[in-house]
Amino acid sequence: MAKAGHGWSGAAAAEEEGEDPLDARIARSGCLEQHRQLQECMAERRDWRHCQEQVRAFGACMARRQQQRQRGTGPAQPPD
Repeated sequence: MAKAGHGWSGAAAAEEEGEDPLDARIARSGCLEQHRQLQECMAERRDWRHCQEQVRAFGACMARRQQQRQRGTGPAQPPD
C-alpha cells in the first residue's frame, strides 16, 4: 500500500498519520505545487501515462532545485 500522502486517497490519509517525510522534503524543495498537480492528475486519471505534462513539470522543478543546491543558490536542505 502507498505511504500516507502519496496514495491516491489525498490529504486525509496524510493528516491521520502526521506529515510524511517525503512530503516535507518536497515542500522544502519549492516544488510542492507541481507535486500536488501530479497527485491530482493521478487521482483523476489513475494512469501516470496520462499525466506526462505534470510528470515533466515536477521533474523539471526538482532538477532546477538540485542544480541550485549544487551551485549553492537554492534553499538549504539538510543531508539525507
